[in-house]
Amino acid sequence: MRRHRTGPDLRSNEADAASAAAVPADLGLDAKVLVLNKVYFALRVISARRAFALLVRDAAEIIHVEEGRYYNYSLTSWLEVSELQRQFEPDAHDWVRTVRMHIAVPRVIRLLGYDRIPDQGVKLNRRNLFARDRNRCQYCGRSFTTSELSIDHVIPRAQGGPDTWENLVCACLRCNARKGGRTPEQAGMRLVRPPVRPKRNPLISVRLGSDKYASWKAFLDEAYWSVELG
Repeated sequence: MRRHRTGPDLRSNEADAASAAAVPADLGLDAKVLVLNKVYFALRVISARRAFALLVRDAAEIIHVEEGRYYNYSLTSWLEVSELQRQFEPDAHDWVRTVRMHIAVPRVIRLLGYDRIPDQGVKLNRRNLFARDRNRCQYCGRSFTTSELSIDHVIPRAQGGPDTWENLVCACLRCNARKGGRTPEQAGMRLVRPPVRPKRNPLISVRLGSDKYASWKAFLDEAYWSVELG
């Protein structure tokens, strides 16, 4: 892998990157960045704000995927690359503005001092259930906002139904009320699809549907680690 370095003339822009991470109004700082450990295993997803904080402390480097190849950048060299990206592909990136320049938000960073392999398994919680089912009621098949959805036990608790990935689904309030304390068969209802335990965090899968996060696929398609939103 190739590491790009430049001279000290960009140090003032590094200071800009540090100050940009503290600016609350810049929407680019809310973009998501995939974090890899030292041996390139996916660990979690964090905000660009947190990513820049790690880069400024030299705790991480930027991994840029281009035409199937990986390039490693320090923050200093990435600032130089950002100037070119701003000229030739401005729509391909999220941007953080500073007084002197615009900085492209990296899609992937790699921690330089962390080589632990994350534990396998995905946390069972409300946020991940909604992401797995794509905010879609698993009975009527319609999509809803989070506030319009509830979590339903396919086999009700009163009938011994457990709190597991295979027994919990998203349901709209109307379908949940219609089903009540019955199984789908007892209520004359059918599931859109059987609930299953995801192999990786479903929030990552949702983001992979966006072209701007396509570079994540190089690190996730064959990986089934526990990737948690940080």
